Amino acid sequence: MSLLSAYLRRQYKLLLLLLGFFVIFAAVFSLYDLPSEAVAYAAALCLALGLALFAVGYSRFLARHRELRLLLRQVREKVLPLPPPRGLLEEDYQALVQALCQNRARLAVENENRLRDMTDYYTFWAHQIKTPIAALGLLLQEREDSGALEVELLKIEQYVEMVLSYLRLDSSSTDYVLQDCDLDGILRGAVRKLAKMFILKKITLDFQETGKTVLTDGKWLGFVVEQVLSNALKYTPEGGTIRIYGDRDTVVIADDGIGIRPEDLPRVFEKGFTGYNGRTERKSTGIGLYLSKMVMERLYHGITVTSRPGQGTLVRLDLSRGKRVAE
Repeated sequence: MSLLSAYLRRQYKLLLLLLGFFVIFAAVFSLYDLPSEAVAYAAALCLALGLALFAVGYSRFLARHRELRLLLRQVREKVLPLPPPRGLLEEDYQALVQALCQNRARLAVENENRLRDMTDYYTFWAHQIKTPIAALGLLLQEREDSGALEVELLKIEQYVEMVLSYLRLDSSSTDYVLQDCDLDGILRGAVRKLAKMFILKKITLDFQETGKTVLTDGKWLGFVVEQVLSNALKYTPEGGTIRIYGDRDTVVIADDGIGIRPEDLPRVFEKGFTGYNGRTERKSTGIGLYLSKMVMERLYHGITVTSRPGQGTLVRLDLSRGKRVAE
């Protein structure tokens, strides 16, 4: 809708009133048989005055419209710098808007404090729970038949790390240290951490060293590799194979597991999405790949997933963008 038509719609009552006046005066003039020249002259004067007033009103309408559009860009401010009110009703509306802004600012502060308290609590809890987990790990090492228990304990430790990563991801205190890292060292560290799972499920690892040095944050990239490998281990049957190899600036992690349905593939990085396999197997939280995607974006890397049901899944970690950022 154009501004002119909007202004006309705003003034339609006044226009209808003026039209009614015109009809009444025309009827009276015709009844008294007044000279047409005098009537036309009066009508011309009224029309000229009306057009002048219309132009002034329309210009003010445009000016106020521009002011409000500028204020729209400052809508996140606690107090909006509203223009001077033109009348009592407009003053009331502005007071209402300012009250809403102040109330919104108060709620935002309350929510921020509540979120900070909750984050601090869960961070404290996650750090504290690591102590009994480590103690259980030491106790299990003394038992000969503790393989399955150690794997379950490793899963608990992974979930704790996932909670910490989730809390740290959007924290203002999280620093991403981009530096040259030995890619094979990061990959070996993730494999070493999940070695018990490989052994328990009798899964073959085909690890081809890349010989690459990449610009990244080694800790966060290691977290992503662990998440991808953990998913591969979950959905690869006993006796299967997981391959890790390099393809130029890309690390490929491939398995011959159950795969992912085509309709689920576009949503695998959505927060909380588990897909058909996750609902059937009840092994998925829908958080791992979401966190991996977020971390890779913050490291200026990329991650893609391709899969076929019954044939396996292939995950590509594109590490080339970090190099371009450094340049």
